[in-house]
Amino acid sequence: MKIPRRRFLSATAAAVLVAGTRAKGTVFGANARIGMACIGLNGRGRDHLHAFLSSRESQVVAVCDVDRRVLSGAARAAALRQAGAPAKYTDIRELLEDDAVDAVSIATPNHWHTLAAIWAVRAGKHVYVEKPLSHEVAEGRRLVEEAKKHNRIVMHGTQRRSGADWINAVRQIREGVIGDIYMARALCYKQRDPIGFAAPKPPPDYLDWSLWQGPAQEQEYCDNYVHYNWHWFWRYGNGDIGNQGVHQMDVATWGLNKGLPVKIASTGGRYTYGDQGETPNTQVATFTYRDGAMLVFEVRGRYTNSEEDTRVGNLFYGSEGYFVERDKARRNRNRFRFCNKKGRPIRVKQEDVDTRGCYGNFLRAVASGDEQDNFAPALAGHIASAHCHLANIAYRLGRTLDFNPDTERFTADDEANAMLTRNYRGGFELPA
Repeated sequence: MKIPRRRFLSATAAAVLVAGTRAKGTVFGANARIGMACIGLNGRGRDHLHAFLSSRESQVVAVCDVDRRVLSGAARAAALRQAGAPAKYTDIRELLEDDAVDAVSIATPNHWHTLAAIWAVRAGKHVYVEKPLSHEVAEGRRLVEEAKKHNRIVMHGTQRRSGADWINAVRQIREGVIGDIYMARALCYKQRDPIGFAAPKPPPDYLDWSLWQGPAQEQEYCDNYVHYNWHWFWRYGNGDIGNQGVHQMDVATWGLNKGLPVKIASTGGRYTYGDQGETPNTQVATFTYRDGAMLVFEVRGRYTNSEEDTRVGNLFYGSEGYFVERDKARRNRNRFRFCNKKGRPIRVKQEDVDTRGCYGNFLRAVASGDEQDNFAPALAGHIASAHCHLANIAYRLGRTLDFNPDTERFTADDEANAMLTRNYRGGFELPA
């Protein structure tokens, strides 16, 4: 039996788009290629570029990066692999005026994700945006609303949603293979070394430092921000819970299917070394839902053992058994293990899934104009990302917080509510 593309796993009934419509009003024919623009070309952005260059359904018509060295290298690589060189942009606002662009992929630092995506959907472009969907809770909800209002596909870069193995596993978890789920655990045990200390200095001449900062309040350049260690500074990143961890958080919230929590607690620290990073390298967060179910998330960035054969993965506990995701390194055995009350394996049926992977699914959704083809919609990305942000707020305030999932506000806590958003730099505010 083939699982239809109408995804059982979606957390919402999102708006159905006008089928087959391009941003500029034309219709995708059978052989038409989608004009893709890749924004942010370092790290994960290279994967985006490679994927859209490799697809017969897309043409990379533009590339954008605030680092001119990275931008030039990506443009050269694209020109060697397709007919026609892409247009080069440093400023995303200029790129979004390009009528050749039907859709964009965004792989900037986290603090740019939501603003870039909102600008794009307002310009009529479809969006594939890297995880986390947002840098703050309020941003994510705003992007969900903007995607619906402007009838654009917004797909979140949590690739497990497009994996046939995970689609099958979550289906079985939700259908009660291990009974009623009362708890989920998500693990992010990735060893991270200290980043040391770097003094402020003038930015390199090949980098537009003002544009790199975008919506964040301006400060002096430091080598520890560019190009990766920004993850460990609150102004730009969200720590490992919002870096690698958001993938596991997404699976946990997907399987639990509880929406946002009513209570959050988090503790931890930056242990075993001294450096100028701000986010915790060790963190435990607990989330409680209206029905009493729980989610426990653990970050360990130093030396550690695996648990139940996994270091980066997910576990679910039910009234009739449990589920374990094993590390990929141990794939000589089944990656997923369902067990009954006595710990004995449960045999589960694997069904065919109509999936092309995350980038293929995105292109299919853009071409069809059908939100049902969007395997990782904005709302699912918002729920996963918001969990990470809520945990970080509880960690930074050092206390347990009560939260109202309906209003997406903390209960009688002005200090916590102020941390649901940020003070945007002039010219980079979220649009009214």
